[in-house]
Amino acid sequence: MKTEQQYFEEGKSIQTYMNDMSTLKEESLAVYEQFQLPKDGLADKLKAHKLHFLAITEDWCGDAMMINPIIRKVAEAAGIDVRVALRDADTELIDRHLTNGGRAIPIILIFNNEGNLLGKWGPRAPEVQQIVDELRATLPSKEDPSFEEKQKEVFSSLRRRYKEEPALWSYVYNSFKETVLAVVK
Repeated sequence: MKTEQQYFEEGKSIQTYMNDMSTLKEESLAVYEQFQLPKDGLADKLKAHKLHFLAITEDWCGDAMMINPIIRKVAEAAGIDVRVALRDADTELIDRHLTNGGRAIPIILIFNNEGNLLGKWGPRAPEVQQIVDELRATLPSKEDPSFEEKQKEVFSSLRRRYKEEPALWSYVYNSFKETVLAVVK
């Protein structure tokens, strides 16, 4: 059985991953280009800890489309290597990091210099989860003939918001910052 560190070592860089995306690439790159890191000293704090991150992700995921570029910006500013493991290519890894029993992504694994897993973040900031929960509550039951159409509308609305609303980016940044600072204490 491979360790999380081995998945990191075999992963492609997040830059290569984003450049090679076949779905939601334009949206993800738009978030990357527009998101500005707050000048709060996070990058400097992280530089002292010699970390690396592994993102468990897929390019079809709307949450990952918004979150991966934010994590990439943090990592670039702090000199942290971020690699990617595709969730669906080898489910053994994601099955170790389920969210409420599901394979929700992205999951960001945080390692120290020795390759020890210090913690994880994901798949969403709490404020974004609340938005998702509120939208899901508007959906009809799965047995309803209009469920699939309404679900597509909800996902489309979320993707648009993920691409266009800087407040959502701030929620992700602040939630990730809280997690990563807690694990490097």
